[in-house]
Amino acid sequence: MKPNRLPVTFIALALVAAACGGDGADTTATSEATTSSSITTSSSTTTTSSSTTTTSTTTTTIYDGPVAPLTGLPIDDEALAARRVLAIKIDNHPNARPQSGLDIADAVMEIGVEGGFTRFVALFHTNDTDYLGPIRSARPTDPTVLRPMNAVMVISGGQTWVLNLIASRGVKMIGEVDGTYRISTRSAPHNLFGDTVALRATADGRGYSDEFGIPIYEIAPWTEMPDEKADTIAMSWSTSSTYSWQYVDGKYLRFVGADNPVAHNTVDREGAEEQISVDVLVVIEGARYQAFPAAGVAGNEVPATETIGGGPVEIFYQGYVRTGVWERSTIEDPFVFYDENGDPMTVPPGKPWISIFPEPRAVRW
Repeated sequence: MKPNRLPVTFIALALVAAACGGDGADTTATSEATTSSSITTSSSTTTTSSSTTTTSTTTTTIYDGPVAPLTGLPIDDEALAARRVLAIKIDNHPNARPQSGLDIADAVMEIGVEGGFTRFVALFHTNDTDYLGPIRSARPTDPTVLRPMNAVMVISGGQTWVLNLIASRGVKMIGEVDGTYRISTRSAPHNLFGDTVALRATADGRGYSDEFGIPIYEIAPWTEMPDEKADTIAMSWSTSSTYSWQYVDGKYLRFVGADNPVAHNTVDREGAEEQISVDVLVVIEGARYQAFPAAGVAGNEVPATETIGGGPVEIFYQGYVRTGVWERSTIEDPFVFYDENGDPMTVPPGKPWISIFPEPRAVRW
């Protein structure tokens, strides 16, 4: 994608948000059967006078302990890394904002739905929360990205043909049962919330597997940073939905809109708001198509995004971008990334926001 700079007003708003925001997520850490991790930092210094000196350094710190398989970050309790992933479908209608619990999830996926909107899949693996929502219905793309992790989906219903499709793809589901509840401060359908500890108990009671599958892509530190800077990113999901990110002080801050951006916040049970922030942005571009029920089966068509085959991928980290392509043969497989030279490309450790983005919509930076 051809990069374009975003407006200066966007950068100014991001800097203000960073100055006012915090990093206070209450989490319970965990990881998978990985026992070591290396975290790489790099820096460069350029001095100009009568002569110019350029110094570049890369420092790699080896962590000898368990890491979370969805983030690559160190954790304290290795047992949590082996348990199931809960994949909770989260509403992103304007009336659903600010959402709750996205700041505590190990990772978040964003996927397009009808009406030009998106919805999120909050992945809870090593963390838990008792206040998460609003929870909404499933779509056909969901199981194609959740199957490798052996994730259990938490949803608020869906068309029968879509639910049957998800089940046929080997993904277990939990609906509006024990572990979910309605809050009185919002109107339906934007008021179904969940407690991940109680939802795990529901999954246990149903005999669902409590084993983690595999990560959806390889996580490993970059040995060197790419040349191309990208500290402002705008993603046009549709003519009516654009979301933006600004890299500030080590985090990517999320905004609704690009030309006149507004901070996209989360809210906790007490009403305290905090802007959504992550460490890494992963944009997996796939062809958008209409998914239909089988002939003779009742139901409406819905938009979906292709996650089998291949397409462009962009990885944004520490204010830089690395571009390439992804390949994948089946929904059981992880995504494999290659850079522009055809060499394998990894995702750096950190909390990721993973966009299953409809090609050829615009990603600008």
